Amino acid sequence: MAGNKITDRDNALFEAGIKLGALYHQFTGSPVNLRTASSLEQAIQESISVQPFVESISVKIDRDLLKSKLNSEFGYTELQGPMLDVKITVKYGSSRVKVAMEFDSELNYPLMKIESLE
Repeated sequence: MAGNKITDRDNALFEAGIKLGALYHQFTGSPVNLRTASSLEQAIQESISVQPFVESISVKIDRDLLKSKLNSEFGYTELQGPMLDVKITVKYGSSRVKVAMEFDSELNYPLMKIESLE
């Protein structure tokens, strides 16, 4: 591997992956209901946006899925990965990457992926 230069693109992708993983593992399990979903979306966005190299972030919680998981007695549930639709743009040096996490129904999994590289 000697001589292989690590590029801004490499670092941007690494940073973007770290942001998605941190977001997922930090916030899944958070108590949420239909009344608090918007404030939780905002809190997640604000928390991740202060991290280095984050240019923009969008977090959406699937209200239909949330509603279907609500506990009938207490009226709340835990935030689950499949509920999250996240888009993050990371700028590192001369590179900008856009990554996303969204539920993939075919895989039955909240998949993280690279959407574009500049």
